[in-house]
Amino acid sequence: MSQTNYIFIAGPCAAESEQQVLATAQALQSCRIDFFRAGLWKPRTSPHSFQGVGEKGIKWLIKAKEQYGLKICTEVATPEHVMQCRNAGFDALWIGARTVSDPFAVQTLCEYLMGYDGTVLVKNPISDDIDLWQGAIQRLQMVGIKKIIAVHRGVKPSAYHPTEFRNNPTWAMPIELRRRLPDMPIITDPSHIAGKADLVQSVAQQAMSLGLDGLMVEVHCDPLHAKSDSAQQLTPALFADLLQNLNYRHQSQHEQELLQLREQIDNIDNQLWQLIAQRLDVSEQIGKIKQEHDMPIFQPARYEHILQQRITWAKQHNIDQQTVKDIMQILHDASIQKQLQKI
Repeated sequence: MSQTNYIFIAGPCAAESEQQVLATAQALQSCRIDFFRAGLWKPRTSPHSFQGVGEKGIKWLIKAKEQYGLKICTEVATPEHVMQCRNAGFDALWIGARTVSDPFAVQTLCEYLMGYDGTVLVKNPISDDIDLWQGAIQRLQMVGIKKIIAVHRGVKPSAYHPTEFRNNPTWAMPIELRRRLPDMPIITDPSHIAGKADLVQSVAQQAMSLGLDGLMVEVHCDPLHAKSDSAQQLTPALFADLLQNLNYRHQSQHEQELLQLREQIDNIDNQLWQLIAQRLDVSEQIGKIKQEHDMPIFQPARYEHILQQRITWAKQHNIDQQTVKDIMQILHDASIQKQLQKI
């Protein structure tokens, strides 16, 4: 499958000056991108961080659009942002992760987006609450927005699940959203997932390999001197290399071979579900004994023992240890719930 079948959005994390915006836009002109992005209002965690240039950056993006023929895109978080960008003729707007986390804020934006015929991009919330993500999309649909793109940007990592990335990819979220909204274009923001420029390519490739529909990448003409997110931004040359080196997946011609393997997976799954049901039956019997003898349901020493056994097993069989821990946590939670039902 060629690049033309995908959606690509690129540009600096933030508009910093007219020169910086135009230099980056000019360098990206030769790349096949659908939108040139730059943040004008930056929802920073610290009030001492760069907050964006605000309204004055609108004219810089308009100039980039006029000079280089690029469609332009920026983040909006307030009704004023929406109206200023709509009046200026922005081709696309995106709703950021922090805003999507607040249904009241999304609903307010929707009221001001009503009648907008451009594209609205919706990033997933900071947490792994997929219902918030889907809800924000549905609110836009309810006010008549036709062109919507979901943007997967990962979620804030848990202190209990450290990761090499800035944000945990949590690929289960876009996969589940695709199941719920099969016709919704879903692209990935590898910059915010990676947090480091040298990890962006691998995250982007994972998105392509999963069958997602494109990328939203932070690209700056001089990343080392960027006022925000300098570590994760690519140069235009590196972005061009990224597009060139991606493996663009296509439908397999070996469907019969895949069908046979999928049948094996189905058979294995059936066995797994039967074993899980048996496990829960045993948990129920354990719960009865604990209730009869006034024993606490949660036995931390026992759980820690079996968890370490499973982790050791994962090491021996070259299976991701975190995956095994996650599965054990789910099974343990289900067991606890089963025992609580006997109270």
